[in-house]
Amino acid sequence: MTTLQTTTVTVRPVRSPAAVMLARRGALYLTEATAEATEGTLAGVTLLEGDLLERGYLLSAPLRHALAGRSEQALAAAGRAVLADVDALLGADRDHTPLFRGFPATTPADTLALWVDRVLTVLLQEPDQPCVLCGEQRSVHPVAPCAHLVCRSCFDGAELSACPVCHRRIDAGDPFLLPAAHRPPAGARRALPQRLRVLAHGGTPADLADHVGAELAGLLARTGALSPSDTDDLHTLLDAAASRTALAWLPDRIPARETKAHVLAWLLRDKAAGPAVLAAVQARLTTATDVLRLLAVHSGGDAGLLTVPRLAPVPRPLRRALLAALDTLDIAQAAAELRRHEDLAKHTGELLHTFEHARAYPRAALLFAALRSFRLTGDRLTRLLREAAAGIPGLDATGTTVRVTPWPVETALADADLPRALALLAARPGELVRRTDHLLRLAGPTDAAQVLDALALAAPRVAPAVLLSALGALRTRTTTHQARVFFPKGPAAKAYLADDTRPALAADVVERATAVLTGEALRRAAELPPVDLAVVDAELHGITAPFAERTASRALVTLPRGSELTLPDGRTLRLFLHWTESDTSGRTDLDLAAAMFDADWNHIGTCDFTHLRFADEAAVHSGDLTSAPAPNGASEFADLDLDLLAAAGVRYVVAVVLSYNNVPFDRLAEAFAGVMVRDEPGTTGPVFDPRQVEQRFDLTSPARASIPMVLDVAGRTMRWLDVVQGVSGTHHAVHRHTDALAALGRHLTGHFASGARVGLGEVALWHAAARARAVAVRHLDGTVSGYRRRAGEDVPAFAARIGTPDTDRAVGAVDLTGAQLAFLLRGDLALPTGAQVYALHPAALDAGAVRLLAATELVAALAPE
Repeated sequence: MTTLQTTTVTVRPVRSPAAVMLARRGALYLTEATAEATEGTLAGVTLLEGDLLERGYLLSAPLRHALAGRSEQALAAAGRAVLADVDALLGADRDHTPLFRGFPATTPADTLALWVDRVLTVLLQEPDQPCVLCGEQRSVHPVAPCAHLVCRSCFDGAELSACPVCHRRIDAGDPFLLPAAHRPPAGARRALPQRLRVLAHGGTPADLADHVGAELAGLLARTGALSPSDTDDLHTLLDAAASRTALAWLPDRIPARETKAHVLAWLLRDKAAGPAVLAAVQARLTTATDVLRLLAVHSGGDAGLLTVPRLAPVPRPLRRALLAALDTLDIAQAAAELRRHEDLAKHTGELLHTFEHARAYPRAALLFAALRSFRLTGDRLTRLLREAAAGIPGLDATGTTVRVTPWPVETALADADLPRALALLAARPGELVRRTDHLLRLAGPTDAAQVLDALALAAPRVAPAVLLSALGALRTRTTTHQARVFFPKGPAAKAYLADDTRPALAADVVERATAVLTGEALRRAAELPPVDLAVVDAELHGITAPFAERTASRALVTLPRGSELTLPDGRTLRLFLHWTESDTSGRTDLDLAAAMFDADWNHIGTCDFTHLRFADEAAVHSGDLTSAPAPNGASEFADLDLDLLAAAGVRYVVAVVLSYNNVPFDRLAEAFAGVMVRDEPGTTGPVFDPRQVEQRFDLTSPARASIPMVLDVAGRTMRWLDVVQGVSGTHHAVHRHTDALAALGRHLTGHFASGARVGLGEVALWHAAARARAVAVRHLDGTVSGYRRRAGEDVPAFAARIGTPDTDRAVGAVDLTGAQLAFLLRGDLALPTGAQVYALHPAALDAGAVRLLAATELVAALAPE
């Protein structure tokens, strides 16, 4: 049930349209060249190129040429702007000074001894007395603002960045803080990151306007809920490219309900919006939930209707438009929708003054009368409601209240009445596909054919996300499982575990059901424009097709939840965390931690503020900062040496971010974390090296514990989880949650590895097999397997053959740069202009020459007609 509440909203920085296009398309937009390249501008471009390289970006040749045509002042301004945008993407625009400034070399080996010194100091140290630790006189002074008495002989002000006793940040001008010791320069083996991207010349500001419009159209065409990052970009693009007076840009149908709510609320944000805007809004409100979503977003709330603020007042013209939209709906269906959000719906009825407009909008009045169990008497309103209810199927207003006949499918399922349940579900194909597992268990082997026939009729009418979810769930049902994994809709990405008591389904039934769903996906893909050649990277099979995107973290690399990637070469991973307190959060202590497990998921160690080192140098923590005042905030790091961890018996490492004093992440001014891959010795180079950042993600959920990833030390892989863990109380530390982390890690890795979620590589293969005459599969070792559709070979048979040894050698020798369709882990192919390509890491792909596809677009392309 929706909860009405007052919410604290953390305001996130709004990116400019240029910054959005830099992140989404890797493009810079410049005014026309105004001068010939000079020695000064060429030198400036070289310096800019060096600065970008240190951040993991390169300039394309056309962009370099365009930059050289600027004046020196214009070049400097363009350079500052792009570096600022890149730094914001990487998190390099923040101070990243750890507690121990010489980390990892100077991290104490004995965490307990350090704790004892701190306790003795806080308990026994007196002002104007010798140090209780070393006996030195006149060396004890208070530090600001915590006023702890600190001995400057026992604690090194050049090494520590915070109070040695409480680890709170201290004033930058405090005499305790000495200049940091010299840090050795970066080593020579700083490889380029996997996410390396070549920035392209997008064109002029006029081109920027055109591309912004195209990017906006792409977001509006998505069939699933947008991620928070895409939602942020949607609002930026709307402000930049959309108009409230000329609505030619607005599609007649926006398939994603939550996206539609954001767009319609944006249209209404101008209080002077005219009749054309109201008409456009009313025409696109096709369900009762659409009205609730619109009012929630209009009031500053969540389009998913999980938690919404108290609704804002509605102007009279908008009130009439919303009532007119509700008046056209099927009352039984609308009533069922409103009951899912009963509190919000009742508030909506009051806000719209429904009964005052009962004569003009009688069906809307009936809808809210049924919702509120409005008592019918003999007054004029009762007579009007009864007259309006006459002849409406499923509606009864003859008694003392308006009654809506509920959808009886639950009763049919409870009574094991399969024919009746199938008949009712036939009108709601999405529900039928979602309940296929239940129906097959109800049918048993004898009546399974009825369910499969109904599934075949329903499948062509459902959204692609429903199709993929059912396919993944069904194909793993030939065996029993210890636990079921759920990702329920909510304000944060929580994963729930439950005992799986369902009996396994018959193998032949599962095979036929999955054939129906796979065949439908291939049929839809075959309706898309055909191509001669498609290229698919075999490594994409580790990436999961996107699901539950509405709770995905804003991240540098858009990696769907559950995806597994091979770790880049390099012995050391450096986890990082940065946060800044806000006025509402007060003093906040976030903790970065790593929990180590063996192959059977037995906990064998931690690396956090309670154990700064694990197995000597296998895992090293930078120290626990316990406050993060603005403007600098605070940062923590943890180095993980995979070779040494393996030698210590570690198989899995679960990365965790905990709010020690139980402050939710969304109350902070800023919080983000990520991972760097380091291939030089740990004591060299900067603590935060933007060039080595492979992933950076925001912590913005209302949770207190985040579990971003699991590392498989033996397999040298990283599985992106991006989930939160429910915790209670305060003083959170990772050793108190190891049992929960083990269960979550074990079952989530098992869930994703089992195929219970369709992989993006599978979706790519469906596109390739259905659309291309020939398909080339690239392998990690550089070899290519070629497949050509043979005479008489249908699409399902061709798709089943791709990836097997039954290849067609001639295709493997084809020039892959001629492919019009490509699905790549890394954009390292020079593809023809106009080619459609998905690449996890776009690398040198120019969005102005090829059409870059997001993972969600591959799924959305399979939408039914």
